[in-house]
Amino acid sequence: MSDDSAAGAALVVGLGNPGPAYAANRHNVGFLIADVLADRIGGRFKGHRSGCDVVEGRLAGRRTVLAKPRSFMNLAGGPVAGAVRFFKVDPADLVVLHDDLDLPFGTVRLKLGGGEGGHNGLRSISKSLSTRDYLRVRFGIGRPPGRMDPADFVLRDFSLVERRELPVLLDHAADAVEALLSLGLEPAQNQYH
Repeated sequence: MSDDSAAGAALVVGLGNPGPAYAANRHNVGFLIADVLADRIGGRFKGHRSGCDVVEGRLAGRRTVLAKPRSFMNLAGGPVAGAVRFFKVDPADLVVLHDDLDLPFGTVRLKLGGGEGGHNGLRSISKSLSTRDYLRVRFGIGRPPGRMDPADFVLRDFSLVERRELPVLLDHAADAVEALLSLGLEPAQNQYH
């Protein structure tokens, strides 16, 4: 991340699907982490012309815009690109919070760039920004049981057992985002991996 005195805002985007029917889905964990961060800023998400709901404030000592695209996951790129342009954020200062099937439930991993791993939200963002070089905070949701289609699994709500653990795990993920903003990628990875 760039030095705050020289840089514009950091843009932290939580991925999910809009509407109450999806609110507790595994695929919406990016929204859930963004909500924790909004509570820490002391702000509420409000509609914005970028196509995202946003909260502006300071996080980890840094001017930060939190955003949740109002589009469905597979179309998130348009609103995210709109927010990047509006807030004049360099892709290196974009942090995307998303679910990850390839990590055990609750595991948090930080990375810069790389593939999308079949994640349609990331694919849409990479295409809209014409780059994969943005930061990601991956939150593990585990693999689907048996032969369940991963597309069905991500659109299911967290299990009862997972829901009991979720508040602590979301706090941990939010802490990792703050470390990423204040320390940079490698020191934050060293602390949270």
